[in-house]
Amino acid sequence: MSTMDVTTLNNVNQTAAATSGGKNTAADLQNNFMTLLVTQLKNQDPLKPMENAELTSQLAQINTVQGIQDLNKTMANITTQINTSQQLQATALIGHGVLVPGDRVLVGTDATTKITQTTPFGIDLPKDADNVTVSIVDASGVEARSFKLGAMKAGTESFTWDGKLTDGTVAPDGAYKVKITASTGGAAQDVTALTYGLVSGVSKTADGGALLDLGGTLGRVSLTDVRQVL
Repeated sequence: MSTMDVTTLNNVNQTAAATSGGKNTAADLQNNFMTLLVTQLKNQDPLKPMENAELTSQLAQINTVQGIQDLNKTMANITTQINTSQQLQATALIGHGVLVPGDRVLVGTDATTKITQTTPFGIDLPKDADNVTVSIVDASGVEARSFKLGAMKAGTESFTWDGKLTDGTVAPDGAYKVKITASTGGAAQDVTALTYGLVSGVSKTADGGALLDLGGTLGRVSLTDVRQVL
């Protein structure tokens, strides 16, 4: 098939896509190709007939388009199945506590037992650190308590603050922030503070993924945000 024929085929395909308002299918390409092929065979120069190799090459290209479309359909089905499975698995986390990126710690006193309780927090280290320090500050930015944890291995660790201030008294109820610093050989390194959330539900994203509903200021988070299940 000549260059002119290939160009004609492309123009026919573009016109068909424009009139249909959508994309060409492999079947459309095959039909258009066969129409042009038959026309060319009827009108070809008997002294310069189409070569078999050229015809075979064109047919192979059409088959490749069909194969790619079939593969895309298969991948789309697999993606849908994976997303559905992910949503079902995520429902198993309902009622469980998780640690996600954040710096909040809540302090509250039980009205019946008068016992002060705090929400857990965590530390996510991408690599080993020689020195890790945790500071808990109140809403006004004043340090309420600090901890020197020393050396820590890379990974995720959860901690629970006893709710006591530096002087040993109980911290007032409310929200506090966790500030974490890490260093190796005197050089600061990356570290992520983790906050606690209780999974109350699971919802679906626009692309079919799963979101965990943690309520309050945390809202909805992705499964990839979960660093630890408590």
